[in-house]
Amino acid sequence: MTVLTLVAAVAENGVIGRGDALPWHISGDLKRFRAITWGKPILMGRRTFESIGKPLPGRTSLVITRDTGFRPPEGVLVVSSLGAALERGTQEAERLGVDEMAVIGGAQVYAQALPHAARLRLTEVHGQPEGDVRFPAFAREAWREVGREGPIKGEKDEFAFSFVDYERA
Repeated sequence: MTVLTLVAAVAENGVIGRGDALPWHISGDLKRFRAITWGKPILMGRRTFESIGKPLPGRTSLVITRDTGFRPPEGVLVVSSLGAALERGTQEAERLGVDEMAVIGGAQVYAQALPHAARLRLTEVHGQPEGDVRFPAFAREAWREVGREGPIKGEKDEFAFSFVDYERA
């Protein structure tokens, strides 16, 4: 069975983005993101894909969009709904021999995927940056914290952060 995991960096005020960019630079979060998603199908909305600008190496990108004019680069799979993404992502996970696929944004995709998720792999950013994109509110009592590392703050990091993993209770 393929597990659906939401992977996000979330500030104390729920912010995950500002415009089409991250509202911070945290190198440890980028390294963890790569480690969590490497070799797996990653599901994202079109705007998230466009903000990244290219397919991420070592992963199968599935882009959810209703924009029939969207023309992705070679190797990017396009689907029209979360349901189609979950079905195609499961097929890709089986093809790749992995048991997990990751949702990597944006806010609408996170909100739609949250009820289907078994895991949350969050970087909790200890700050309240300005931003206009937020992670969906979720019932903490429905989740069990299974791992925590931090707080951490590297030399070049704008905010301290903690890596926190949750599984559905």
